[in-house]
Amino acid sequence: MSVQVRRASADDLDRLVPLFDGYRRFYEQERDPDAARDFLKARLDSGDSVILLAEHDGEAIGFTQLYPLFSSVRMARIWILNDLFVDESHRQRGAGRALLEAAQAYAEDDGAAALQLETQRTNSVAQSLYTRLGWEAPDDTIWFNLPLDDSVRGRQRADAPFGIGN
Repeated sequence: MSVQVRRASADDLDRLVPLFDGYRRFYEQERDPDAARDFLKARLDSGDSVILLAEHDGEAIGFTQLYPLFSSVRMARIWILNDLFVDESHRQRGAGRALLEAAQAYAEDDGAAALQLETQRTNSVAQSLYTRLGWEAPDDTIWFNLPLDDSVRGRQRADAPFGIGN
């Protein structure tokens, strides 16, 4: 199967929303195409992320979303490959590989020091692809996550101690 990958724009929103919503449902989130559209539009409008869109015969079949991060130790940019999704009917045909290779090319062109991602321990199919493409799971690093109160998600506090929102 021939897969083309290109950077998505706001013109691709109608094609991205079903993929993004499918990605979220894969992770057992409620279907919410309106919120998905708003979220993606905000990312594209603000330049917060880079979304790469995979197409086959003009059909949108998958995407990956990259977010910038900076490493103080390396004094360099790192890209977080936060989302990777291929429509179920197009899996195991090279689209995931094409998206990962395009993400790597984008990060290299940007002069980044690395690409990073996380995946569920149970996602062995994806892990197999990552390792075949040269990704490594560091033995010397443990990632922690601090969930924050859902009531503050998506808004800035006016009384924030560090001047955020002022």
